[in-house]
Amino acid sequence: QVQLVESGGGLVQVGGSLRLSCLASGPTFSPYAVAWFRQASGREREFVAGSKRSGTYVYYADSVKGRFTFSRDNAKNAVYLQMSDLRVEDTAVYYCAADRNIITSTIQSPQAYDYWGQGTQVAVSS
Repeated sequence: QVQLVESGGGLVQVGGSLRLSCLASGPTFSPYAVAWFRQASGREREFVAGSKRSGTYVYYADSVKGRFTFSRDNAKNAVYLQMSDLRVEDTAVYYCAADRNIITSTIQSPQAYDYWGQGTQVAVSS
């Protein structure tokens, strides 16, 4: 069973940057699709970025394209989310999620993921 731990959240001003990390313990990470989701107060959890187990293609939500960069290091059982040009609307709790059975049509669906971290808070102030 995969256990995920996020870190790197914090308070930043508009236009600033943060780098989130997600470290996995348990079996090797490489067979898993991994994604970042976020949930703002009073809103549903939404997909941010992720890759299927091959890691060769990264999917992004339209709202973060060009500003966020997803990367994974299977040797370290880690994924990262480099966030730049942050906006107030990026404020949310950010979650790392993993699952072995993700396909293209489900990669953006939180219901498709079995393993979740505890989340890390990102707050962007104006």
